[in-house]
Amino acid sequence: MKKMFCPLNLRQPFFRPFFPLTCGCLVVIGLFGAAPTVQADADNYSRTLKSTAWIITSDADDETSTGTGVYVDADKRLVLTNAHVVGDSRSAVVFFPEMRDGQPRVERKHYLDNVVRSAQPGKVVAIDRRRDLALIQLSETPAGARSIELAEKSTTPGSKVDTIGNPGDSDILWVYTAGRVRSVYDKKFKSNHGEHRFRTVETQSPIVPGDSGGPVVNEDGRLVAIAQSFSPNSPLVSFCVDVSEIRAFIAGAWKPAPLPAKELLEAADIAHTKHSTGHYQVKHEYKTGKTQQVFVAKDTEYHGRADVRRIWSLVSISKKAPSSELMMRVLRQSSATKIGSWAVEKNQAGEHLLIYMAKLDATATDEALTGTIDYVAKIAGAMSAELNPKKETETAEATLASWLAQ
Repeated sequence: MKKMFCPLNLRQPFFRPFFPLTCGCLVVIGLFGAAPTVQADADNYSRTLKSTAWIITSDADDETSTGTGVYVDADKRLVLTNAHVVGDSRSAVVFFPEMRDGQPRVERKHYLDNVVRSAQPGKVVAIDRRRDLALIQLSETPAGARSIELAEKSTTPGSKVDTIGNPGDSDILWVYTAGRVRSVYDKKFKSNHGEHRFRTVETQSPIVPGDSGGPVVNEDGRLVAIAQSFSPNSPLVSFCVDVSEIRAFIAGAWKPAPLPAKELLEAADIAHTKHSTGHYQVKHEYKTGKTQQVFVAKDTEYHGRADVRRIWSLVSISKKAPSSELMMRVLRQSSATKIGSWAVEKNQAGEHLLIYMAKLDATATDEALTGTIDYVAKIAGAMSAELNPKKETETAEATLASWLAQ
């Protein structure tokens, strides 16, 4: 039963039946003994609260997301959070708690109604998707905020930890959660936000969406981790990024966050439409009047700290596999091209798609994007003209949509 996890169960030894009635004094002693612990938890919360931030970001499609962060460097005005909290955003709105009569204002609506007065604009200056970490640099030092002290080394199983977060499904902020460390180990896994590999602090302290990026501190108030995700199989099990990863990330070479594809396309003044799959479709027109459809992926892909964006064009669709002559031809051309290469994909309908694809550094400029789109269109257009596929437009569009959705 869930009641078994109630902290009061820890006091059961005081109520063993063989104690005489006078053992009521032992219960009183036990309760008095707990008072310093309760006060210590309250003090730890108050201390950590000064370093905890509420973060709001929005993507190129104006979809808003929120999370939590922790103020880690007062000199450089840095707030640490998860990479998945900022996504592809290059900017963020950051709030620190306002105090009233010694207590934080916790009403979410209060902060949203006072953005001009309460918020701090921030710039995403570094990101590491493997560790799921990001740094936001504030424009000025936040009043009342205190940078947190990082623990020198990893915590250990059995240690008590405290967490502060901003649950997205709640009307209140700066929520406290206590827990225990279950284990500390190297973890490699996939989440909704990509592939991750980092030193993990697994805790028995439930977190929910919105708590991501929140500080996980030891009994001395030092940062031992930040909240990252929770187990889909057990709401009591949470995964946090260990302080050793945090220290390495902050001390390492900072890598900027990739710009959203839509933002790059708009900066380059490239006309585009949004496909039903979410990818961006560009109609590249030649001087001859012919056009070639080029697609820019909505999301970035990464390996380690290398972020890339796919740009591709469909050349032909056929129920038959490409001939050996065509395969040899595209292989030779792939080795000769400056950017990208040819690929043959098979969709769910069993059709073979000949595609020319380039992978561009996701942090590249809008000029680089323009050049890559132009190059992909030229290579694909030249091959398309030679093969001259005779496919009905509706069939081609349906097949393309099927491939994009994979």
